[in-house]
Amino acid sequence: MVSFLLEVGTEELPASFVRSAIAQWREKIAASLAEVNLAAGRVQVYGTPRRLAVYLSDLPERQPDRAEEIKGPPASIAYNDGKPTQALLGFARKQAIDLDAIALREVGKKGKFVFATKYIEGKSTPELLQQLVPQWIAGLEAKRAMRWGNGEFRFPRPIRWLVALWGDRVLPLEIEAVSSGRTSQAHRVLHPEPLDIASPEAYVETLKSGFVQVDREQRQASIVAQVQAVAETANSVASMPADLLEEVTDLVEWPTAVLGSFEEEFLELPVPVIKSVMVEHQRYFSLHPADRPAELVPYFITISNGDPAQAEEIAAGNGRVIRARLEDGRFFYNEDRKQPLDAFVDRLEQVTFEQSLGSVLAKVKRIEQISGWIARQLQLNRGDTADVLRAAHLCKADLVTQMVYEFPEMQGVIGRDYALQGGESAAVADGIEQHYWPLGAGDRLPIALAGQVVGLADRIDSLVGLFSIGKIPSGSSDRFALRRAANSILSIAWQADLEIDLLALFVEATSTFASDPPATFNILLEFFGQRVQTLLQEDFGLDYDLIDAVVEPTNPEKVRRSLQDLQGTLQRAQYLQQLRRGGTLELLYPTVNRTARLAEKGDLAAEVLDPAAAVDASRLQEPAEKNLFAASQSIYARGQTAVREQNYTILVQALLEAAPAVAAFFDEVLVMDKDPAVRTNRLNLLCVLRNNAGLLADFGAVVMAGES
Repeated sequence: MVSFLLEVGTEELPASFVRSAIAQWREKIAASLAEVNLAAGRVQVYGTPRRLAVYLSDLPERQPDRAEEIKGPPASIAYNDGKPTQALLGFARKQAIDLDAIALREVGKKGKFVFATKYIEGKSTPELLQQLVPQWIAGLEAKRAMRWGNGEFRFPRPIRWLVALWGDRVLPLEIEAVSSGRTSQAHRVLHPEPLDIASPEAYVETLKSGFVQVDREQRQASIVAQVQAVAETANSVASMPADLLEEVTDLVEWPTAVLGSFEEEFLELPVPVIKSVMVEHQRYFSLHPADRPAELVPYFITISNGDPAQAEEIAAGNGRVIRARLEDGRFFYNEDRKQPLDAFVDRLEQVTFEQSLGSVLAKVKRIEQISGWIARQLQLNRGDTADVLRAAHLCKADLVTQMVYEFPEMQGVIGRDYALQGGESAAVADGIEQHYWPLGAGDRLPIALAGQVVGLADRIDSLVGLFSIGKIPSGSSDRFALRRAANSILSIAWQADLEIDLLALFVEATSTFASDPPATFNILLEFFGQRVQTLLQEDFGLDYDLIDAVVEPTNPEKVRRSLQDLQGTLQRAQYLQQLRRGGTLELLYPTVNRTARLAEKGDLAAEVLDPAAAVDASRLQEPAEKNLFAASQSIYARGQTAVREQNYTILVQALLEAAPAVAAFFDEVLVMDKDPAVRTNRLNLLCVLRNNAGLLADFGAVVMAGES
């Protein structure tokens, strides 16, 4: 067994790419080896701003020999009166095998076919690696890639050196005129001299001797430990947001935590402003009193990639930078507060939302209108409605403040602060900030009612407006993050238990704002069907077929019903999952599925539920069909109660009780009677049963064990 090391040395890589590339190689390299029948004992991927590396342990020296069975022509074509035909001879020549190696074997119902077994000698592992390594490098996906020199190869940054070691020998490789060797580069400042790697096993320690910590997990652990230790020297606790920690881990090769400070007078600024300067602009960790985590102290910690001996100079330089940024923040903050937040609203006329959709002020007016519709649906009282409409009016005002112009990440946050200082209620102020929530996957959902309603209205307006001008996501392209907007609408409605009729809101919004209301509405319908389906599976872990039973993007009627009653859709899908886990679905399925299959031969509309309206009782001849009619009346009555009380156990129990009557009906009654009137009457009876079962789900979409 032999180990292998690959290091790709580059100019400084984007931090986000380092993290992504490590994850990609962990998955792709193991899969790539498996495709050529190789397996490493361990696949360890490393990454820093200047390099990506992979260490593979215990690789075999050769690919194993293998026997490959190849299917040839049918026996009827391969032989003529027992003699080989040209088809068989051609097959043997192509596979380089003797006719003696040919065998005949039955293939299901297709008859006999010719088969040949071909023995293939394995290639040497170094030879395979020479083919695979360029694919590993070129196969890394990145948001942006570049070319350099006169080459055509694309990578996030120019490649400057390659290390490729098969055991203690250099494996010859070349990427864009860069040939492989055993020489790597150490830390730019702390060890400017190159390093020779003796063997793959020596890689990590050799680089460490050159002040490069290539193991990302160890580098991050070192940062955490250093930050905590330095914070203690300032009698404080460090805030370490996960995103910031991930980023700084990939900005340095030899991390050193350095304590810096700024004047205490800057603490008069709102905490979010100071933290924005520290985190978003400077990549610093903020410090807090141990017993007051919401407050700040006039210190920060930066992670340096320089000389630890120069810590004082590094701290002083970073202090000058943050002081200047905080001074800017203080100036903008004081200037903005010379007038109330309301005074900024009209200036939104000068800011374009989208060229075809007008200004941000026009968008705000639409948000106010949609917020009013939602408030009426939710039957909010006068006070809550006033808060919602006021928050809608002010929700974008801070976009034209000097603070947000300089610090865009403060939108909503500084709007809340200015609103409170201007005398607005806490409900309105919270709504201004929270209408942007969730900001990303896994982020907080709005807690304030005004934030929920205005957030829904804002996203509905964006979806309707952008869809109406053809800005529809396709494939991986979603420039306006419309999938996330739709997901947020559903998440807010479900998590806050808002009883909104999304279908009615789409009808109102498209008819009021879209140039082609029917086309825009239909796009929204299909788009949201997909979003409901995705979230039910990803966020709630429900089975795909049970989701299809309540909402299916290709079935407009199912989508309409799901959007009219989002809470009911979630409840029905979760209840079906509960029935499956408890075994009740298996008991219920034969009755409703058999009924639904034959009901397809009828033409009774799906919305007809009352047996008395669909079935002529005077035409019922057989005792079994009379019994089923009586059972269907009970199902109808109990189904209405189930929907009214949102308790579908009532309907399920009625369907289970009807099982004997359904079985007897199919055993004793000829549904497809020669008399058209009798036949239609019996089909209508089955259709009514199907329609009432459909109050819970379309059982035709349910897949039971053994089905496909």
